[in-house]
Amino acid sequence: MKVLMFGWEFPPHISGGLGTASYGLSRALLKTGMEILFVVPKAYGDEEPGNIRLVNASQVAVNATDEAFKDHWDQISFLEVDSALMPYATEEDYIMISEQFRPGSQPEKPERNTHTYTFFGGYGKNLWEEVQRYALVASQIANQHDFDIIHAHDWLTYPAGIEAKRISGSPLVVHIHATEFDRSGAQVNQRIFDTEKNGMETADMVIAVSNRTRNTVINRYGIDPAKVVTIHNGVEAIGNGKPLRVKKHVKEKIVTFLGRVTYQKGPEYFIEAAYKVLQKDPDVRFVMAGSGDLLSKMIRRVAALGIATRFHFTGFLKNEEVEQLFGMSDVYVMPSVSEPFGISPLEAMRSNVPVIISRQSGVAEVINHAVKVDYWDIDALADAIHALIHYPSLQNTSVGFGKEEVNNIRWDDAGIKVREVYEQLVHKLLSNKTGR
Repeated sequence: MKVLMFGWEFPPHISGGLGTASYGLSRALLKTGMEILFVVPKAYGDEEPGNIRLVNASQVAVNATDEAFKDHWDQISFLEVDSALMPYATEEDYIMISEQFRPGSQPEKPERNTHTYTFFGGYGKNLWEEVQRYALVASQIANQHDFDIIHAHDWLTYPAGIEAKRISGSPLVVHIHATEFDRSGAQVNQRIFDTEKNGMETADMVIAVSNRTRNTVINRYGIDPAKVVTIHNGVEAIGNGKPLRVKKHVKEKIVTFLGRVTYQKGPEYFIEAAYKVLQKDPDVRFVMAGSGDLLSKMIRRVAALGIATRFHFTGFLKNEEVEQLFGMSDVYVMPSVSEPFGISPLEAMRSNVPVIISRQSGVAEVINHAVKVDYWDIDALADAIHALIHYPSLQNTSVGFGKEEVNNIRWDDAGIKVREVYEQLVHKLLSNKTGR
């Protein structure tokens, strides 16, 4: 079976869990006998796709006068926004974006009949334009290749998936890695909400990464429960699969936050809990690894609390740097406000690091040997951190049972379940064609 898959990121060029998840799933699907044509807006040349056929959308020529693409041009307009909008963007990002909207935008037409588009490949100020042009290129790709199923990861690629379905007639699967409600709470960006809803409604099947996300899709977007299925993410071993032993060079215990420094991830709760822990035990160091729109605010808060000598900001870390950080960490904390799944706790557990996660995370559905707290309960979070760094028996139990548990949460299992979804849709399509 051949799969046309649309993503926005491909390792090593990733900004968060979206690229990691789509890559992990793709590799698992290969093991089930799938053939995958994976399309990204921009390929950099240093990717290692293995048996995945990677297509660089920036190199696909489109004949814009072709009648097959006329409908696409007639229904879109491009709008440039001066904000780094991301699939995980926050409420504050959207406020800035909305201020750039101007009525009366006119569709931009290509100057030549045959045109290639150079994609930024990230989350820059022309993102809306790139999303629509990516959909146009998807039409061309669907016109040139044979495939049985279409799979689109997250809202950025839903228009591309819809166009590929329109051209080919093949079934469309959309994968929900996060919703607008996860990213922004109640202050949703209407345009992104509409894009997500349209993708879900057009899709033949919707895959949610957790039951929590499935409920959001059904209750907030009004999608038929019969076509929404939960398939939890998996995790891959870091490096060679064995935890890396790293010399710390400091005597204090190290407590780590790893993720985007945004509203959704709850970095402020981590800092407030750190302050409470340090009031009891000053011999602890806290690390906030990641970047995001709240980073400057978090740095100022740490300074205002007077804990800067015990707090470290690393910025964004690459895979090998994450491995080293886990090798030095004594506790990992994920205090997310709303987390559809959350792969990083599984990576920490696989590296023999005890973890604390919020009950408001999808990963809480699949792991039992982690300390779970409500993200807003700073006292409970501080108590959990203090207990794990001061009671070796608790830490050893968490590590031992956690490692065993996480070894059973594999991408291979997710790949088998996704293949079953594909087979169901392809069988249904064939049955409709034959009238049986």
